Amino acid sequence: MNFEVFGNDVPEVFEALVSGVRQHNFSKMGKEVSKPLSVVAKNGNGELIGGVSGRTIYNQLLIEVLWVDDGYRGQGLGRDLIARAESEAIERGCLAAQVDTLSFQAPDFYQKLGFEVAGKVDGIPNSPDRYFLVKRYHRGANI
Repeated sequence: MNFEVFGNDVPEVFEALVSGVRQHNFSKMGKEVSKPLSVVAKNGNGELIGGVSGRTIYNQLLIEVLWVDDGYRGQGLGRDLIARAESEAIERGCLAAQVDTLSFQAPDFYQKLGFEVAGKVDGIPNSPDRYFLVKRYHRGANI
């Protein structure tokens, strides 16, 4: 057995690892397609001013990144981006959304949108607290 350590991105290694995890997941839960989902906002000049990006898989929206340009913060753009992403996710059959964020980023923002803290990692020296949040979409039955 040989081990290698990489200090840079190696896309083919990453893709091979993701493929291995997918195959394992398929064997336990059946085949599921991970489908990208992004919603972006541009200003009148066509410049990107914000967006949310993630994917839907196993009836969940996994939010990977949300960003709003400093000049547009506090105006509801982040809320609108999340709402549009959630609407599309629900159309795709999602029953919940997940996100993780750092303490100085947006845990309060997500909680105002109905996300609940499902976990927190704190107490790591020189590291901000990390929050894991989930929002369940109630469609008839309580899930």
